[in-house]
Amino acid sequence: MGFAPFSISRLPRIEFGQGSLERLPDIAAGYGKRLLLVTGARSFLASANAVRLFDALRQRGCSWEIVKITVEPAPTFIDATVAAMRVEAFDAVIGIGGGSALDAAKAIAALLKPGNSVMDHLEGVGPELPYAGPATPFIAVPTTAGTGSEATRNAVLSIEGRFKKSFRDEKLVAEWAIVDPELISGCPPQLVAADGMDAFTQLLESFVSTRSNPMTDALARSGIMAVKDGLLSLYAAQSAAAREKMAYASLLSGICLAQTGLGSVHGLAAPLGAFFPIPHGAACGTLVATATAANIEALERREPDNPALPKYAEIGRRFAMQKGLNGRDARSFLVSTLRQWEQTLALPRLSHWRVASADFPRIVANCRGSSMKTNPIVLTDEELVGVLAARL
Repeated sequence: MGFAPFSISRLPRIEFGQGSLERLPDIAAGYGKRLLLVTGARSFLASANAVRLFDALRQRGCSWEIVKITVEPAPTFIDATVAAMRVEAFDAVIGIGGGSALDAAKAIAALLKPGNSVMDHLEGVGPELPYAGPATPFIAVPTTAGTGSEATRNAVLSIEGRFKKSFRDEKLVAEWAIVDPELISGCPPQLVAADGMDAFTQLLESFVSTRSNPMTDALARSGIMAVKDGLLSLYAAQSAAAREKMAYASLLSGICLAQTGLGSVHGLAAPLGAFFPIPHGAACGTLVATATAANIEALERREPDNPALPKYAEIGRRFAMQKGLNGRDARSFLVSTLRQWEQTLALPRLSHWRVASADFPRIVANCRGSSMKTNPIVLTDEELVGVLAARL
C-alpha cells in the first residue's frame, strides 16, 4: 500500500541533549553581538546555568537586554515590548523559559522589525492581516517539558476573560531549538504533571488528527511511549533519564502539532484558559481521559470505519504491552490508563477553578476553533457538555 501525499512545514534546527545549552553562545553570536533575551521572572535568571551563559556571551563580545514575563503573554505586553525595544537593532531574540516565555519571544521577534500591533494578526479577533515579516532571528530554549513551543509556528496570546488566540505563520518558527533536559531540573511536581499531560495530549491528538501522516505518526508514537516511560517517574522523583524522556516527548509534541493540528481537548482548553485562571496544561490533563473516551464512543457509534479507532487501539495495546489486545479492549485499556494518570498526578477538577455548569454554553460556543477542526470526529454540543460535566 502506498502513502497518501503529505507535506511537512518548516522546522527549527534542533540541538537536543544533556549540555546542549553550551552551544547557545556560539549559535547566538553567529547572528551578531546585540541580543534580546525573553525569560521568566526568576528560575532561569537565578540559576548557575544563567551565570555560565552570560559569562560565555560576554567572552564572545555580546551584550543584551532582558525582558521578563511572569504571566501568560497578552497582546498589550507584546506591543509595549516591541515599542520599547525596536529603537535598537537586535541581531537575535532568545526565548528561555516555559511556554509563555517562548510564545512571547516568538511574537516579539516577529514584530521588532515591522513594528505593527500583534492584534493585526491574531486569529479570530482582529483584521487577521497576513504577516509579511521580516522576523528577527529567534532561538528557543525551553526550560519545561510540555508545550513544545520551541518547534511550533504559533505564539499563543490571551486577554483574561476574553480570549486565548494564536499569532501564526511559518516565519515565526525558531531558527534553532536548543533542548537541554537539565534545564527541567527543579520543576515542581504540579508543573511536571500539567506540562507532561499537555505534551501527551498534543501527541495523542496529533496521532488521531484528520491531518496526520506517516511521518508525524512515527514521531507521535515515539513521543507517546516516552511519556509512558517518563512522566510518572519525573513526577515522583527527578532523574536525568526521566527529564530526557519528557524533554524529548515535549519537542516531538510541538513538531507533530505544527504539522497536524490537535483535537477536542485543546478545543475546549482554549476557552477554559481564556475565561478562567486555568493553566493550559492542567486543563488538558484534567480533560484528556474523558475527551478521549467521548471521541472513542462517538466514533464507535457513528463512524466505526474511522482510521482513528485502530490508532487509539494501538496506543492501548502498546501501553498494555499485550500484542493480542485489540479493538474495544485495547481502547478501554488506553482510557483506563489515562484515568489512572489523572489520579496519580492529582489533576484538579474544573470546579477547582470555579467553573460551573452555567458556564458550559459559553465554553462550548467558543471551542470550535482551529484545534477542534482536526478532531477525528465532529462532537456535538451535547457530547462536549458531557465531557465538561464529567470533569466538573
